[in-house]
Amino acid sequence: MKKTLFIVSFLFSISIHCQTYIKFNAITAVVLMPNIGIETSMGEKTTFSFDIMASFWESFKRKKPMKFITFTPEIRYNFKEKYNGFYLGGNAGFDTFELQKWNYWKDYPNRYETGMGYRIGATIGYNKELSNKFLLDIFIRGGWHQGFYKGRYNDGTPGSYENVKNWNKSGEWLPYGGGVMISYKLN
Repeated sequence: MKKTLFIVSFLFSISIHCQTYIKFNAITAVVLMPNIGIETSMGEKTTFSFDIMASFWESFKRKKPMKFITFTPEIRYNFKEKYNGFYLGGNAGFDTFELQKWNYWKDYPNRYETGMGYRIGATIGYNKELSNKFLLDIFIRGGWHQGFYKGRYNDGTPGSYENVKNWNKSGEWLPYGGGVMISYKLN
């Protein structure tokens, strides 16, 4: 409890003394996958960003679940000054999912995976000030994802389609974020 109170107090004190933006992704909102976040100043050229993205689709395409939630904390370095121009970011995040792998759509249409994973990667982006209060953030994010999942059937067949004791594991390099964030300055 003391650690949680310290972290909340620390983040609150940062936001009082620094520029802080709340943001939402206009691109993912169009496909009903909300992506919201907060970004605050850490130094002259560095910021800390925390994003959450989710999909609540029961079925992306007939019995192909597409539910997930991702948490992405990130440190960003801005080449000119914070919130202006190009930046690079490093991130490590966590996710949970219930979805069908893209390469199963054709070959295994009655299978899907449910589990969790972590991501470690990088972001490249560009910030453009629209007004004193609004900022445009265009970015793409990718890296290594390690997933831990159990394979299930979507046709009502009980049990798992694989014979693993604990979790199946899958690691791959992939893009896992991007879009156009519209940011609003809080202070």
